[in-house]
Amino acid sequence: QVQLVESGGGLVQAGDSLRLSCAASGRTFSIYTMGWFRQAPGKEREIVTVISWNGLNTYYADSVKGRFTISRNNAKNTVYLQMDSLKSEDTAVYYCAAERLKAPTEFRGTEWGKGTLVTVSS
Repeated sequence: QVQLVESGGGLVQAGDSLRLSCAASGRTFSIYTMGWFRQAPGKEREIVTVISWNGLNTYYADSVKGRFTISRNNAKNTVYLQMDSLKSEDTAVYYCAAERLKAPTEFRGTEWGKGTLVTVSS
């Protein structure tokens, strides 16, 4: 198992950038597929992006393609979400999730962080 802690959320203006981090505990981080989900007020949680255990394969929701970038540093047990050209509709609580050796297209998340709030003002 891994424990996940997100950081980097905050209040920004539309068009700004923000980078989220997710620090994982445990010595087996490198075999976990990692992803970010988000949940906006009054809406269901949705998947944002996923990265494979080795960083070679990624998945992005259509709504964030070209604006968000997921990356990971296995030596630091950390996954990042770089968010550029933020829009008001990106406002949500962002959750980091992990699942052992899952293909990005099949990722659902079995371990979860508590989330970090991103608010984008227009």
